[in-house]
This record gives sequence, C-alpha cells and structure tokens, in this order.
Amino acid sequence: MLKTRDHGGGLDVAISKYGGTREQWLDLSTGINPMSYTIPKIPQHFWSSLPDSKAQKELLIQAGKFWGIPHNSNIMAASGVSQLIAVLPNLLPANQVRIISPTYNEHAAAFRSNGWEVGDTGNVQVIVNPNNPDGFCHQITEEDIKDFELIIIDESFCDISPDKSLIHLAKKDNVIILKGLGKFWGLAGLRLGFAIASPKLIESIISHVGPWAISGPAQFIGKAALSDSHWIDNTRIRLKKDSTRLDQIMSSKNIKAIGGTDLFRLYEVKNAHKIQDKLAQSFIWSRIFPYSENWLRLGIPGNQSEWMRLAKALEE
Repeated sequence: MLKTRDHGGGLDVAISKYGGTREQWLDLSTGINPMSYTIPKIPQHFWSSLPDSKAQKELLIQAGKFWGIPHNSNIMAASGVSQLIAVLPNLLPANQVRIISPTYNEHAAAFRSNGWEVGDTGNVQVIVNPNNPDGFCHQITEEDIKDFELIIIDESFCDISPDKSLIHLAKKDNVIILKGLGKFWGLAGLRLGFAIASPKLIESIISHVGPWAISGPAQFIGKAALSDSHWIDNTRIRLKKDSTRLDQIMSSKNIKAIGGTDLFRLYEVKNAHKIQDKLAQSFIWSRIFPYSENWLRLGIPGNQSEWMRLAKALEE
C-alpha cells in the first residue's frame, strides 16, 4: 500500500475528525491564493477536440515571455508541477541527490521511489525557491552549480516575488526551473506546470511526459492567466497587504512570524497541535509538520468573512 505523504489540504481528514461539510470549512493549510484567477469563457472546441498544437505554442510563447526565459533555453508544459517532479529522477541513473530539509517533501519522495539516495551530498541538487515552509529565498551563482550534474529549482511560489527568481540560471545545461499556475493564480485544480531548461533537457523531459500532457482548456486558461498583467499586478499588491495583516493578527496573540511568503506565513508557537485543534473546532484547517512541534503554517484568508472567522477562532 502506498504511504500517504504529509501535505497541506486533506480537508476530508479534518471533516472525518471534527465534522462539518466541505462548504463550512476554511482551508488555510495550503499556500494557494484564496482569490483565484477568474476563468474566462472557454470556446467549445477546446473541450471537444484533442489539444491543439497552435494553442500549445501560443501558451508556451506567453509563458516564456512572462517568466523572461533566457534566449538559449526552452520551455514545456505538463499536468502540474507534480507530474514534472515525478519524472525528473528518471533523467539520470539513480545515484545520490542533495535535498536540504525542511522543504517540500515530494521531491525527496520522487527520488527515493526511483532508487535514489537522498541526503546532504549528491551529483544532483534540488532547491525550492522560495522554500516551503520557511519562505527562504536562495541566492545562487553559476559557480555554485558547476559541480552538479543536474540542478532542479522549484519556483512554484516565486511569482509573488519575481525579483527573487533564479530563471537566469536556465541558460545553463544542467539547470531545470519549475513553474506552475497552482499557487499564485490559485488554479491548483487546473494542473498546469512548466519546465524551463536547455533544449536538450526539455527534449528528455518531454520523452518521459508523453504527448497531450495538458488539456485544451488548460492551454486556453493558462495563456489568459499569464497574459493578464492587470490582475497579476493587483494580486501581488493585495497579497503583500494581506500577509502583513495576517502577521499583525497573529502578533496580537503573541505568536511570532518566523518565515513564509505572501501566500503563506510560518509561525512559531508553543504547541502547534493544540492550536491546530483549536482552529479546527471552528472549522478552520491549518498546517503543522511532523518534524516540528512548534511550527504552524497558515495560508491567507480571502474575503472579509474569512478574516473575521480566523480572528474570532483565535479569541476563543
């Protein structure tokens, strides 16, 4: 039986323990934008036909333009960053991979399931930038990566702070940058992720992912989302204000922020299990971690009603 890995989300588990319906719960356990991009009207042919090569090309051009990929790199799309994480260990023979914890655990799990040894050294390195759950932004130079056979940089949370991106390193032959629309755009259900790397690496990834990796509707929505500069700019401003607001609420309860991004905040508490349970009594789900009794992560509430619910739950 496949072992369930520790993640945010999992409202079904919370509901089975505390009751309520999905509609009653406020899920703050993820780092997903609660005010997601509004889906435009999708032409019928995107539903009824196989994914279109012209639409795919338009999506990739817009994605490359938005992220400013280096001129000598290439880009491909997949069914979410998770699909890419699952196939990347197959690009090289199993060896040792360097993944410094704590970080997003799917990377280590994917490498282990493909026979790799995960530790502090290796010929491959995985970096999450900004890191999940502490929000640490890495500063890496070409000198830092020259001795690795492959560097994977997961930037799933980086669209809130594009100035922290390491996209310029995608010009190197041993670097793969991962991007997605699940977090900043709040479109986790769309399952749309991207890999940016040298043409040779992209060709190798495509050979593992296969044809029609993403649907026609995902092509259409992805292009629209990546083109909407007005929504993107306003969302960055709103999330910056809201993350500060969340820190202020928690600070008023003598809970200190120790990291995070504008999509999630990490707090140090005396007993994370106790606070998670307290919030769950009000049908608010939060994120705790098996490796720390003192870390609590909260996503950003959306509308005013959700902010009031959180404040009230913390008072009780």
